[in-house]
Amino acid sequence: MSVLRSLFSRGQVEDQREKPTLLSGPRVPRHSSGWSALQKHLKAEQALRVLDIGPTSPSNINHLTNLGHSVWMADVVHEAVKGGWETSQQEEGGAPEFDIDGFFQQNLNFNGREFDVVLLWTTLDYVPEGLIAPLIERLYQSLLPGGRILALFHTKQTGPETVFCRYHLTESEMIEMQESAPFPVRRVYTNRTIEKLFSAYSNYRFFLAKDNLYEVIITR
Repeated sequence: MSVLRSLFSRGQVEDQREKPTLLSGPRVPRHSSGWSALQKHLKAEQALRVLDIGPTSPSNINHLTNLGHSVWMADVVHEAVKGGWETSQQEEGGAPEFDIDGFFQQNLNFNGREFDVVLLWTTLDYVPEGLIAPLIERLYQSLLPGGRILALFHTKQTGPETVFCRYHLTESEMIEMQESAPFPVRRVYTNRTIEKLFSAYSNYRFFLAKDNLYEVIITR
């Protein structure tokens, strides 16, 4: 897969996709305590490397590069759920096995880069089960010590607020949600489940929310 490279402002931007993912619907603002806390960190530091997981968002690119940071974008959810990565079934009716190495080589090949910040968003709610643990391990290996992940999780599997969205950054404490694709939420995580999944990481900061999303900043 070809990798597009270009320079915007003071930061570098790289996008690992051949075809753009279409976004639909209006942008709906949502208060985000997690983004508010992370943005303070981004404003206090210089020349960080940020991995933004999701369809290309020009507003995210502009916001992060205007802060002097470099941006790498990877559309993991769409690549994971479109199929083609399953290699076999463990048994009849069992969970499929995945070509983990092939998936990461095509979609999360950082060529030795290490990141300071990962915007994971709701990725773990939508990707197939077989990719969850390998993805978390991949991020751990790609994060510098002290690096931070902003992750969002749904509290319900069904309902109008569970549609897969792209999250756009703003200069305020708001993020803007924009519908992307009708992917179903595959699972709901508890705080304990999240801590177990990220057990190799050093710290977790949970943020309560009034809607059906809650947020966590996870530190390596």
